[in-house]
Amino acid sequence: MTITFGILLFIVALLYASVGHGGASGYLALMALYGFAPEVMKPTALILNLFVSLSSFILFYKGGHFKWKIFLPFIITSIPLSFIGGAISLDAQVYKKILGVLLLIPVARFFLYPNTADKDLKAPHIGLSLLVGGTIGFLSGLIGIGGGILLSPFLLLANWTNQKQTAAISAVFIFVNSVAGLAGQISKGYRADLQIVNFIAVAFVGGLIGAWMGSLRLNQQVLKITLAIVLLLASIKLLVT
Repeated sequence: MTITFGILLFIVALLYASVGHGGASGYLALMALYGFAPEVMKPTALILNLFVSLSSFILFYKGGHFKWKIFLPFIITSIPLSFIGGAISLDAQVYKKILGVLLLIPVARFFLYPNTADKDLKAPHIGLSLLVGGTIGFLSGLIGIGGGILLSPFLLLANWTNQKQTAAISAVFIFVNSVAGLAGQISKGYRADLQIVNFIAVAFVGGLIGAWMGSLRLNQQVLKITLAIVLLLASIKLLVT
């Protein structure tokens, strides 16, 4: 792990955790820019997700933002389908193109979706939650993300949660999907390299600081725009090369 890569990894973990995400899409984008192989990128991103999303969830949960009633229907279908997706291997070029498209989703989410006032929130629909949870779970396992970048825009667009509640629900959703996706990887023979320990240490520290920042009442607009620009550049690189 070069010093530059370590610094960028720290920043990615900090920025993502500040908005309640594990950061897998950011880690994948960073590893793609550094030329990592897809078979390394996918499990590495899931492992880093576990540590960063858990620390983020704990701080948002302590702030009273987590809603079990909204979370549970999503996870019922996402866990088994994330495991299935995690056990599937894609061609390297197909993998990168799908990842490039999916990276555009958090870009749109950070640029376009403002916070939702509590008075405008609507009651969730259980059937739709089960369908969306399963779809996101499968894509999460297939690509090696926790699904927060897909779940967050949906929750905000549906007006089911405000910004803080979205962050809390997304963080634990990312954690459990990452566990399921990683289990799918292990079932087909994946074994972690010792280098992952260095990645975990850097990402975990960055995630703790970011989660602490995000759990406070700080203006996160600059962080969101910065993160969106980085992801947009990575998406363009994956799609055109």
